[in-house]
Amino acid sequence: MRKSKPKKRLTLPDPKYNDPRVTRFVNDMMWDGKKSTAFKIFYDCMDIIAKKLKDSEETPLEIWRKALDNITPSVEVKSRRIGGATFQVPTEIRADRKISISHKWMIGFARKRSGRSMAEKLAAEILAAYNSEGAAFKKKEDTHRMADANKAFSHFKF
Repeated sequence: MRKSKPKKRLTLPDPKYNDPRVTRFVNDMMWDGKKSTAFKIFYDCMDIIAKKLKDSEETPLEIWRKALDNITPSVEVKSRRIGGATFQVPTEIRADRKISISHKWMIGFARKRSGRSMAEKLAAEILAAYNSEGAAFKKKEDTHRMADANKAFSHFKF
C-alpha cells in the first residue's frame, strides 16, 4: 500500500457488557482462534472479581478498566543508533499502542502467575493492577523510570 493507509476495522461490542474494548481484550487473549473459550475465561474472571469485591460499589467492568488505566504506559524508550552509539530515546506512545501494550502486559503476566485456571490468574492480575501493585504495574513503573533516566537523549527524536 503505497499511498493509502489501510482502513481501521471496527471491533464489535461483546454480547454481555456491550463494550468494544472487552472484545479487543478477548481478541488479544485468544489462542488458536478459540474466541468462545477466551470469552468464557474473561466472563468467569469478571464473576471471580465480583465475588471477591462484593462490598465494593464499583462493577467488575469498572475495576477492569481502572486496572488497565493503572498499567497503561505513556512513554517508552526506543533504541536509536547515532554515530556508532546506541541511545535509548524516550518517546510518547500512540493511543492505540497504549491499549495494546496494556492488554499484552496484563495477559502475559496473568499467564505467568501460579493458579488453577486462567480466569483465576487473570482475576488476580486485574485486582493487583487495580490496587497499583503486581507485575504489570511494576513493568509500567520500570518503563517510565527508564524513560525518565534517558530524558537527556530526548532531542534524538525519530
